[in-house]
Amino acid sequence: MDQNLQSAGKEPLLLQPTDGENQKTNYGFLRIFAKWALRTTMWAIFVAWVGFIYLYPTQLGDSLFQKWNRLTEKSLFGITGSILLLVSGPIMAIAVLAVAHLILVSGEDEFYPRKKKYPRAQLWTFPLIVGGPLGVVSAAELIGVVLFVGYILWALYFYTLRNLALLSTFKLTSAQFSIYLMELTGLRLGMIGLFCLAFLFLPIARGSVLLRLIDIPVEHATRYHVWLGHVTMLLFTLHGLFYILEWKNIGISNLAGVISLLAGLIMWVTSLQPVRRWNFELFLYTHQLYIVFVVFLAFHVGDFIFSIAAGGIFLFMLDRFLRFCQSRNTVDVVSAKCFPCGTVELTLSKPQSLRYNALSFIFIQIRELSWLQWHPFSVSSSPLDGKYHISVLIKVLGGWTDKLKERIVTTSSADEDAEGAIIMERNSKICRKLTASVEGPYGHESPYHLMYEYLVLVAGGIGISPFMAILRDVFHRLDEGTPCLPREILLVWAVKKSEEIGLLSTISLDYLRSDIFEKLNLHIQIYVTRESDPPLEEGKVTHEASSVVSAGCSGPKGNRMSVLVGTGDNIWSGLYVISSTLGFIVLLALIDAYYINPYGISSWWYKGLLLMSCMVGGVVVFGGVVIALWHLWSRKVSSTEQFKAEPKTNGANGLHHNESSTADEDFPPSTDGAKAKDLLTASSTFINYGSRPDFQEIFQSTSKNWGHVDAGVMVCGPPTLQTTVAKEIRSHNLRRYSHDTVLHFNSHSFDL
Repeated sequence: MDQNLQSAGKEPLLLQPTDGENQKTNYGFLRIFAKWALRTTMWAIFVAWVGFIYLYPTQLGDSLFQKWNRLTEKSLFGITGSILLLVSGPIMAIAVLAVAHLILVSGEDEFYPRKKKYPRAQLWTFPLIVGGPLGVVSAAELIGVVLFVGYILWALYFYTLRNLALLSTFKLTSAQFSIYLMELTGLRLGMIGLFCLAFLFLPIARGSVLLRLIDIPVEHATRYHVWLGHVTMLLFTLHGLFYILEWKNIGISNLAGVISLLAGLIMWVTSLQPVRRWNFELFLYTHQLYIVFVVFLAFHVGDFIFSIAAGGIFLFMLDRFLRFCQSRNTVDVVSAKCFPCGTVELTLSKPQSLRYNALSFIFIQIRELSWLQWHPFSVSSSPLDGKYHISVLIKVLGGWTDKLKERIVTTSSADEDAEGAIIMERNSKICRKLTASVEGPYGHESPYHLMYEYLVLVAGGIGISPFMAILRDVFHRLDEGTPCLPREILLVWAVKKSEEIGLLSTISLDYLRSDIFEKLNLHIQIYVTRESDPPLEEGKVTHEASSVVSAGCSGPKGNRMSVLVGTGDNIWSGLYVISSTLGFIVLLALIDAYYINPYGISSWWYKGLLLMSCMVGGVVVFGGVVIALWHLWSRKVSSTEQFKAEPKTNGANGLHHNESSTADEDFPPSTDGAKAKDLLTASSTFINYGSRPDFQEIFQSTSKNWGHVDAGVMVCGPPTLQTTVAKEIRSHNLRRYSHDTVLHFNSHSFDL
């Protein structure tokens, strides 16, 4: 018996893989292979697509394009289908494949940051161009700009050669030659503009699978939309001017083109930075003319030419309709606070299933203030703060924000006059004194603040908001033992008045383990630029909320943020993209088979209208069915969700502690002053009055202390602050020695 046991124990039983472990290993291998195959396929499609766009202006490209049209023009979809498949098809195919890739990625385990072995500069985080009309441009962004400008110059060159070759075959006078050359040049400029238009709407599809695939957040992508908008409108304006001498009837609806151009010009002029600063509402309202611009463009060029830009516009329509459905839901404002420094904190109710990270943005509309204005705000809470709420900080700067503060203060005064009645009302039903409509959250797919062991957070004024979320996130992770790479954090904050400093004190540390600051070295440098001396005794800065309104319920019975968002459930959002795309194709096939071809419809503007109708129908009808099912599913999940009151916090965004919950814990309690142990007293804090931060000295000092490591520098503040920091980072990285810190520039500022 002993011999049998001994022979059976030649290999330790615990080291022998089980069937379940083998299956898990095989499944992991298949997942890795599937992701690699999807990425390879998407890259191949993208490179081929860009190659075709570059080749199209040449004589060879035109010849291949004509051969393709002759091969496919007798199909059900005709020449429209040929162009749609060749030009818009690739980007739509990449979007569908991206859905599968995101689903595979979302099925992986929790995010585990990895420390890099060899510190080095990266294209995305090296600020190569600082200042100028484009702002701060990274090396990777500059490569993209060069490729895009290079394409325009390339296309103009080859189009000019083809125009001259074509006109040389005719006997024309000098005047005729000049007129025809100008008209042909105008035609070519319009064609280049259409290819630019194919990209124009992609960056502003906030929850687009394409942006999520390459992990570009909406605040960065908006810049690319601005750049593309200037180029596109310049090309379309020149296109219109080159046809000003003659208005020929060649099947194109010229009036529709004029209307589209006028709408585009109004949007272009009002989007210029001086106009936006003078009257932001004017920019916001006139930008709704994009519908007129797109629809009349389709009337002007017809279905087959419009197919060049249809792919990008269709993906934008997918995102816009989903945002429209999400924003129809009104959300309870759990609490609203006004701080003495002129800052408002809103805490919104959300479902447990709605995920976000500490660097997310949300767009908020308060219908009591305006039915049209949507404003972006970075979240100030960590997703680990609580399952049922999300918070933002809003600086009162006039206009919409002044109205918001006034409403909160007015409601707070009414509460004080009828406190008992309000408590009774809260116990019987939900109070709806203040509600909001919300779009989002949007942001990076992965929490990139966790990818650096060394962090420098640079904030200007209310730019501290996302960094409060980062600090809360890091504290929670260290306290709970979840993956967290940051171990050294330097926070540099420039404020105008010392009363703003109190915002940091709302982060309570009372319920953290005592050893958390043995794992994390946190240093805070605060610069009060418009005060030469501290107005109060050093270290005693007030941070009470002057007005607090509890305006809703964070439980499942309240109105919470909708989960209908592109960055939410990957399976449902993927089904929405796929069903809408298939619906568009089905509707286009039906209308070709049973209407256009049998009845010989040939009018360009009318066929353009039919194409637009198929695009809208695919999104609203086919995609709408998925959205309806998605909504019903989310309601079912919410109704069966075992709601537990969130742990008691010191402030709506405070760190939790484990105590028995009470009914009142559904409403985050207010901050009651500086009695609790807060961030300013627990960390190494330096407050300087009457000066601004010297970033050259700061970066030299951190490099000396940290050595040869990668350090992420995150900036949130006005453009001047971003420019100053980026310039110093570029200078530091260019002249650094091998033992110095490598600084990586990351902007987190939303500038519309």
